[in-house]
Amino acid sequence: MGTPITVMTAHDYPSGVFCEKGEMDICLVGDSLAMVALGYDSTTRITLDEMLHHCRAVARGSKTPFLIGDMPFGTYEKSPEHALDNAIRMIREGHMEAVKLEGGIEMAETCRRIVNVGIPVLGHIGLTPQRATSLGGFRAQGTSLIKAQNLLKDAKALEEAGCFSIVLESVPSPVAEFITGQLNIPTIGIGAGPHCSGQVLVQMDMIGIYDKFTPKFCKLYERLDPLIVNALTKYGEEVRNRSFPDIKSHTYSMEKGEEDKFLKWVKEQKV
Repeated sequence: MGTPITVMTAHDYPSGVFCEKGEMDICLVGDSLAMVALGYDSTTRITLDEMLHHCRAVARGSKTPFLIGDMPFGTYEKSPEHALDNAIRMIREGHMEAVKLEGGIEMAETCRRIVNVGIPVLGHIGLTPQRATSLGGFRAQGTSLIKAQNLLKDAKALEEAGCFSIVLESVPSPVAEFITGQLNIPTIGIGAGPHCSGQVLVQMDMIGIYDKFTPKFCKLYERLDPLIVNALTKYGEEVRNRSFPDIKSHTYSMEKGEEDKFLKWVKEQKV
């Protein structure tokens, strides 16, 4: 099966640099940034202009990983031509190398239209956050035989449409493993078990910074939130008690001999 593909989200320059230094294969500017970076209550709130702003920032920091940008809700559903126009903006203005969009069979024609002009497309089926309300919330998908069969049909349709890979989100491991085995393109799992061709996580989730909730499928590799809060608290204390900044370590000196002249002049001003 080969070495699994590593995918990580990023939303700004520093998180893009982290993907670079962490040697990720793919850096995904996901619309999850609407919630974890901008504080919206849903991924559907973010606009295309906002996404483009974040895409450019990530691209400046992440040079080696393959760059994929999420197409926001409302930018690709209207028609294949509308989707193509916005996909072009993601490449030209957002400095991305590919785009990701959610949906199965119903989005196959749109994927094909984008792929046909040379823009790589990453599909996304299973739990599709932009459609979470219609799916009954953030719930696992493909949990019955019929639902699993429909997911396979979706995956096959996206492969046929030219997608280079497909994200499987919140899908039972046996279902994801079977779908992966039926495709000639790689699958990227997120809450879909260890048998996908690769894995993706939201960076702000896996390092413990997002404060609302942590998905069941996310492993916390670090808890940076308390470390950051502790650093800020300590800074506040040191500013208030005037132990920061330290004269020797954190300030600048005047030219040699000039401080004595300056202090003498200051003394004369007080007379």
